[in-house]
Amino acid sequence: MSFLKLCLVALGSFGALFLVAKCIGHKQIAQLDFFDYITGITVGSIAAEMATELENPWKPFTAMVLYGGITVLLSVISSKFPRTRKYLNGTPTILMDRGKLYYENLKKAKLDLSEFMVMCRQQGYFDLTSIQTAVFEYNGKLTILPVSNQRPATPNDMDLCPEQELLFTELIMDGRILEDNLKRMGLDRIWLDKQLKQRHIHSPQEVVLAVCDRNLKFILYKRNPSGD
Repeated sequence: MSFLKLCLVALGSFGALFLVAKCIGHKQIAQLDFFDYITGITVGSIAAEMATELENPWKPFTAMVLYGGITVLLSVISSKFPRTRKYLNGTPTILMDRGKLYYENLKKAKLDLSEFMVMCRQQGYFDLTSIQTAVFEYNGKLTILPVSNQRPATPNDMDLCPEQELLFTELIMDGRILEDNLKRMGLDRIWLDKQLKQRHIHSPQEVVLAVCDRNLKFILYKRNPSGD
């Protein structure tokens, strides 16, 4: 009986953690601010405690809901009242500008010079003279504006007007035709069969992936002869 109760409590813990995570929202680790990061660790710890708490599982459950609710509330407050963001999330800090390194701002951001150099190299800047401005964002990422003559050339710089690329939609995956995507694109099986025949494909099962964009640019990847 206790084993069954343990399983039920563990499932309840997983469900509660899932719901709280959905309410908080989806963010990558690099996008989390300090408070979100701490809240994530705390909620995870409480969920682990709840999974093994057989006597009073409602206590860690209540704590988990409170942490999640406070996080959502602070998110709403920062959204409705932009002035509160600098107190809740912090503000960006300029670490370098126009060839000048702001050492005091480095200390404020809790970074030393070696860490700053590593972050620059990770973005491909091995020469600090190629950096116009470096900003340490509140989520812990370093944003770099390169010196104008060091940035990559763009089509506008060369007076070029390349055709706008569009998103591709999957029409065939692992040999299976995705009927919903086909209809969403305003296409039908007749059009798709024609495209396959033009490429000497006799069956969709011969195709690993086939995609198409709004300009009807059709790209197909055949399955290897060995079937791998």
